[in-house]
Amino acid sequence: MKRALFDNWALFLGMMLLMIGNGLLVTLLTIRGATLGFSDLQISIMQACYPLGALAGTILTPRLIEKVGHIRVFSALASMVSVAAIAHLLTSDPVSWSLMRLLAGFCFPGLYVITESWLNAKSENRIRAQVLSVYFIIQTAGPALGTAMVGLPDPTGNLLFGMTSILLSVAIVPLLLSNNRAPEYSAPDRMPVTRLYKISPMAVQGIVIMGAGVVAWYISLPLYALQNGFSEAQASGALVIALIVSSLVQYPVGWLSDRIDRRYVVIGLAGISVLAALWMAVDTSPSRIVIGFSVLAATTLPIYSILAAHANDQLQPGQVVPASGTMAFLMQVGQFFGVLIGPNMISLADGRGLQFLMVGIGSSVVLIALARRASAQAPEDTGEFQAMGVIGVTQPGVLQAESWLAEEEAQEEPAK
Repeated sequence: MKRALFDNWALFLGMMLLMIGNGLLVTLLTIRGATLGFSDLQISIMQACYPLGALAGTILTPRLIEKVGHIRVFSALASMVSVAAIAHLLTSDPVSWSLMRLLAGFCFPGLYVITESWLNAKSENRIRAQVLSVYFIIQTAGPALGTAMVGLPDPTGNLLFGMTSILLSVAIVPLLLSNNRAPEYSAPDRMPVTRLYKISPMAVQGIVIMGAGVVAWYISLPLYALQNGFSEAQASGALVIALIVSSLVQYPVGWLSDRIDRRYVVIGLAGISVLAALWMAVDTSPSRIVIGFSVLAATTLPIYSILAAHANDQLQPGQVVPASGTMAFLMQVGQFFGVLIGPNMISLADGRGLQFLMVGIGSSVVLIALARRASAQAPEDTGEFQAMGVIGVTQPGVLQAESWLAEEEAQEEPAK
């Protein structure tokens, strides 16, 4: 394990810096946009450009990696993300900020694909779970640290945007200076949504709906806190707490979903999220923002991973890689609509619109899981739950390397 961490230190460090920068930028744009007088609609459209760009990124960047290699694409994408961050200093209008979010959204999926495929291809079977657990810690700690930085003093209003650009630029350096060679890569095939739907209707429907729900509270929480009297530091602190709580529950939830019908776990988590949202709609105390959103984060964030695992339980080995790309695409579709709707719901229903949105999302997932439980039995063979951070979504690179190694092992066994 120590050898694996040493061999991949450049990738881990680079990804940590990228995740810190991404977490800082996402929250900073919402808070700074509100300070500049952007309306809730303008903020939601600006932030929705990120998943819109990611829809293109999930399709095109794997082809770029296949043509010119990991390091060149990683460097190019990280450089463009840095440009997008610093461009926010030069303008203060929602149109240009939206274009920069579109550019950042296009770039980050490629960075995730490179990181995950590299880690998997460079890790031995016996330690791969441990290496991926370090990657998950980075996915969770990075955005949390970046979000916490929003509370730092910034008298000129330029410091945090400059820090974001620096973090994203420096992220390239460790990888360029590392002597660790990149693995071979070929862009994975894609599975049509219609075919995946026939295999696992609950995964397709649930991923889109819950993708909308997770990003709705993630983007809206700082804005909602500001409108309820929180300072910028307090608003970003509430989001940090929610991220930490959600990361702590992922492994216990994953452990449970590997041992019982995953649909029961989905029903339980979505049901608790409904109760939490209803409590937030009734309680008017400031503490409900921190506690309520922490419960929402803890119950909604793991559902994507459970739904992905449930779909994988029903797939043939050769279908896992293309299906993972389709599920990542579906998540981005859900996030696009979630960002558009979430911030605009805050002021509706006497300030309870966001809570009612989360009630509707959680209830929909519960009904879908109940319907599938009533019409189909659980798969006999189940795979393993793989936790993912709120910003990072599992990409084809993770399971592609897994399938390569499985094939290599199958070829080696007869020779032994």
